[in-house]
Amino acid sequence: MRPDVRDWLHQRTFSADSWYASELLAAKAERNATVSVVLPALDEERTVGTIVSTIRERLVERCPLVDELVVIDSGSVDRTAEVATAAGARVVHVDTVLPGHGCRPGKGEALWKSLHVTTGELVVFLDSDLIRFDHRFVIGLLGPLLTDSTIGYVKALYDRPLSTTEGIVPSGGGRVTELVARPLLNAFWPQLAGFVQPLSGEYAGRRTLLEEVPFVSGYGVEFGLLVDLLRRAGLNALAQVDLGVRRHSHQNDAALGRMAGQILQTALARRPGAGRPEGELLQFLRTGDGLEAVSWDVTVVERPPMRTLRDAEARAWRQA
Repeated sequence: MRPDVRDWLHQRTFSADSWYASELLAAKAERNATVSVVLPALDEERTVGTIVSTIRERLVERCPLVDELVVIDSGSVDRTAEVATAAGARVVHVDTVLPGHGCRPGKGEALWKSLHVTTGELVVFLDSDLIRFDHRFVIGLLGPLLTDSTIGYVKALYDRPLSTTEGIVPSGGGRVTELVARPLLNAFWPQLAGFVQPLSGEYAGRRTLLEEVPFVSGYGVEFGLLVDLLRRAGLNALAQVDLGVRRHSHQNDAALGRMAGQILQTALARRPGAGRPEGELLQFLRTGDGLEAVSWDVTVVERPPMRTLRDAEARAWRQA
């Protein structure tokens, strides 16, 4: 193991059990900080309500650690928006944010636009398909940011039980991580090899830092943020927190292949001297007539750092 990775693992890996909400509330008040929690959502009516109501009850009403709770709806056709609103979140449809810049499909677009409609100094991102959500996820992600000013970005690590036809496998579930993301990081950005779950959908950061980097529109957003934040802030500004166990729905292999394609696109675009790679992924289905080739566009689009957008809007306003 590289010495810098060994040192980072020792100094920048924490446990969510290290903090209580009450002590973080005191640290938040001392620093005059504000916290926004963002859930990107697409057809998650089954789970989003429980997550929102748990955060509101435990971390807004009982202990006001969270100031702003926002669900960014990416065009759900089910009752995601209604359920989230009833549970106590402010729901924002992604198409209504920065309409002059258009709208791209994908999770990264929702996260990027959330920076424009939230105000918290600290921003916590949570996937909205979590099962048996624990409010300590939020506490754990905020802990390093509220107690160490040198840390700017925190990712979750956890065990991921994998549901199979034979029951629950205690570990696993991170197939794209192990087959694509981890080999890429170890080969090209070995400083980041210590991240246990580099693609985790639960992470938090300081707004000042998040607004300095681009957001990839699709599933490559987590990979892109890690690489770009390493370049922007250095390894010591990044940390990870053990949240225990994370349960969520799982996708089939074909969907994971498309996810892997977007992550590969994101990685290749960040290699020194790299051009934009081809964005087509060919997959195959067996039909009654034989094999059918299905082409998918896995091209990712990078949204610029939100800071540059705000600066451009300010200049336009001064010149008007």
